[in-house]
Amino acid sequence: MKKQSGFTLIELVIVVVILGFLAVTAIPKFIDLTDQAKQANIEGMAGGYATAVSLARAQWEAEGRPKNASDQNNVDYDGTTLFLTKEDNTTTPKIRPGYVTGLSDNGDTLGGLTASDCVDIWRSILQQPPGVTNTLATLNNDNSLDYFVAKSGTGSSTLCHYYLKESLNKDSNNNFTNPGVLTTVGNSFTYQPADSSVVVYINNN
Repeated sequence: MKKQSGFTLIELVIVVVILGFLAVTAIPKFIDLTDQAKQANIEGMAGGYATAVSLARAQWEAEGRPKNASDQNNVDYDGTTLFLTKEDNTTTPKIRPGYVTGLSDNGDTLGGLTASDCVDIWRSILQQPPGVTNTLATLNNDNSLDYFVAKSGTGSSTLCHYYLKESLNKDSNNNFTNPGVLTTVGNSFTYQPADSSVVVYINNN
């Protein structure tokens, strides 16, 4: 009759203790890597966005600052007609010319720029950008979307807010909540068409 062998109770306890130590040290590192990935995501998108805005303006400058029949600055950017800001030195801050305001002419003076225009800018200047919406219900029901867009301010103080979905807060039903236009919620960046400034905000939970 063969003698059966197995682990002793002490050996099992030692294995459990070792696994516990590994879990205590590994889980925080994993959480930290997740936060770093979210931060890298928003920083990368903000950098690409700022570059694309600059490229659109550079093309407009290279083509001699073209305007349409209504005296509105625009440029054919990779087959898409983009409307650009019109210079206005009477505002605070001043509006510098040649920065993207969207696909419609209602935002060229920044008086009528909307969150939908911010979505249009995102989709028009970036090559194969992540999915984006300015409607919270759509964000919660469409898994292909990665960013939420909001708009704040008026005139030269107008800002487009771009939030990384996975960094937003959730409610008791596990739905993402509306960040409003806060820069203290989630990881986001803002675009100010008046002067093309892009600012990143990191709020790891």
